[in-house]
Amino acid sequence: MNKIWIIIKREYLTRVRNKTFILSTILLPLFFVGFVAASTYFSMKSTDKHTIAVNDANGIFKNNFKNDNNITFEYPSDVDANNYKTKGYSALLEIPKNYGPDKDSITLTSDKQLGLGAEERIKDQINMSIKNKAFLEKNIDKKVLDSINDIDEESLYKFSPVIRKGDKIEHSNSGLAYGIGFGSGMLIYITLFIYGAAVMRGVMEEKMNRIAEVIISSVKPFQLMMGKIIGIAAVGLTQFIIWIILIIGLSTMAALFLPHDILQHAQTANSAMSSANTSMAMGFMSAKNSIAQANWALIIPCFLFYFIGGYLFYAALFAAVGSVVNEDPQEAQSLMLPITMPIVLSFIIMTTAAGKPDSPIAIWGSMIPFSSPIVMMARIPSGGVPLWQLAISMLSLVAGFILTTMLAGKIYRTGILLYGKKITFREMGKWIFRKS
Repeated sequence: MNKIWIIIKREYLTRVRNKTFILSTILLPLFFVGFVAASTYFSMKSTDKHTIAVNDANGIFKNNFKNDNNITFEYPSDVDANNYKTKGYSALLEIPKNYGPDKDSITLTSDKQLGLGAEERIKDQINMSIKNKAFLEKNIDKKVLDSINDIDEESLYKFSPVIRKGDKIEHSNSGLAYGIGFGSGMLIYITLFIYGAAVMRGVMEEKMNRIAEVIISSVKPFQLMMGKIIGIAAVGLTQFIIWIILIIGLSTMAALFLPHDILQHAQTANSAMSSANTSMAMGFMSAKNSIAQANWALIIPCFLFYFIGGYLFYAALFAAVGSVVNEDPQEAQSLMLPITMPIVLSFIIMTTAAGKPDSPIAIWGSMIPFSSPIVMMARIPSGGVPLWQLAISMLSLVAGFILTTMLAGKIYRTGILLYGKKITFREMGKWIFRKS
């Protein structure tokens, strides 16, 4: 055990002191936060202000369109499609006398794209005005109509989906559960590829440089393999934790230093959103408020278990492949295929499991060690995973890790000292079943 610890320490210190590790650990969060902050800044600063000329053939929509910070409606009498630009308007909105689905269309003329947001706000204004006109034709008082339009749905009712199991009641938010489940599964999916490939490259480098020959004279091949796997796992966890801390810290600082006029602009824009967009924003706010209600006491420990367990399960297989590969990259790709295919298949199953956590494919996918690290994390946030399924999934992953480590160790022990020969799966199978 002491020898494995020495190898773990060597792998860890060698990699965390590497300039590439230091730069990637620091620069990636900086790039991420900087990109988001810059996108926010320029999207707010670059928001065009449009003045729309309204040519209403009936004259019944005049002054009915509401202005906001970015769009102003004016009702000139001498503007048409030929001169609206010279008179300083961004676009011309023409409402014919006989508009309708089977009649003349309402047209918005401009010399360039106004942007999806601007067009949607203009359509919302048209929809609201036409609906109001229809209500007024039914002799509904305008004051009553205005009071109805100003009603906020949150003042009418409170919608609280819950999951009841016996006497146990849990708050439910399908959108939040989907987001957490999909994000967790995606993170583990990416991790398996990045750090699994790092294990394989590390083994290949030591084999090609003949370093493994020197090390194996002092330790057993299995000890070398386990030390490398755990050492790189520690490096990955260190980098992951630093990324989280830096992203949270930098995001907080970016929010503090974001110019006040940008924040004010964002708040004003939000207050002027259309009813459809407001409903969407309220949905996001509801999801944000319900984040605290998610079962983090279960989600976080399970994420750490499947994050580490999934890595250890696949890292042993990547190490075995690295031990038999020579200098041919194509050889490595062909040998990696049986490892990468289950990971990709797990991702496909995860997309179903995140939306339908109780579907048969999601349940079976969360039980099998090859797919459980990704699929089970897509199911857990929904709160519908029975304890016995979670227990079987965890036990099977641990058993799978022990089995794959034993099998990979047999391949590693022979392959790490074998040079100049292209190894087939058949030969690796013989190594696995050969008695020590």
